[in-house]
Amino acid sequence: MGGLSIWHWVIVLVVVMLIFGTKKISNMGSDLGKAVKGFKDGVKGDEERAAEAEAARVQATQQVADKSTIDVEARDKTRL
Repeated sequence: MGGLSIWHWVIVLVVVMLIFGTKKISNMGSDLGKAVKGFKDGVKGDEERAAEAEAARVQATQQVADKSTIDVEARDKTRL
C-alpha cells in the first residue's frame, strides 16, 4: 500500500492526457521552460549589474585620486 508502481503512474498519465490533451500539456511544458530560462537570465543579469556597479565605483575612486591628490601610505610610528 505504501508505494506506487509503474502501472499507477501510467494510469495517472493517461488520465491527465485525456483531461488536458497533449497540446495543452506541451504548451505548459514550454511555458515552464521559458519561465525557468527567464529566471536564470534575471539572476545572471543581477550578478552582471553588481559587477558593473563595482567596476564603476572603483573607476570613480581612481579618477578622483588621479586629479588632484597625492596618494601616500600612512604608517604609525611607535617609540620604544
